[in-house]
Amino acid sequence: MIKLIIAEDHESLIDGLKLLFKYDEEINVIGTAKDGKELLEILNLKIADVVLSDVNMPRMDGVTLCTKIGESYPNTKVIAFSMFENEDAIRDMVKAGASGYVLKRRALNEVRKAILKVAAGERYFDPSIDIESIEKSEKSKAKTILSPSEREILKLIAQGKSSSEIAAERFTAVSTVSKHRKNMIQKLDLHGKGELMRYALNLFKHYK
Repeated sequence: MIKLIIAEDHESLIDGLKLLFKYDEEINVIGTAKDGKELLEILNLKIADVVLSDVNMPRMDGVTLCTKIGESYPNTKVIAFSMFENEDAIRDMVKAGASGYVLKRRALNEVRKAILKVAAGERYFDPSIDIESIEKSEKSKAKTILSPSEREILKLIAQGKSSSEIAAERFTAVSTVSKHRKNMIQKLDLHGKGELMRYALNLFKHYK
């Protein structure tokens, strides 16, 4: 049974989702929250497999929430749930670690489909979203603003190598690798622990 928590500030939409899953044999709603902070409080008490989160919420938005979940609950997958088909919002959620993005105008069964796929370790994006184009654009951006050395280090980070392992492979000092890491975080406008690793994985997992 997939354990689901929903973060959504529209009560009617929460009610609709709860009704959808009330008798579902594969998905169980174990909590609902009206904003990101409230959802994190629930996660402190309950383990969730998937979080369905609005992108624009009071107190804590979906991007910040997704980042914090990745830091503290790495086994919990996040699906963005939004009214807006905005490339910047999609890109920000993916960079923060989201495994999917579904538009609210879709039938609720589309949400169910997304949850099942993401819980199974796949990604799921709304049919109207060209995620390949968005990610190719992000890769192009990385090529433009990162130096050749930084791009190579980013690839090694995506392979799960530590700074000391990267330094040994590149015959350089660990302090040099650490400096490159800091520069990349600044150039790519990343925030939070583990953000560079998530960025590297998203960038190189799907487009080698």
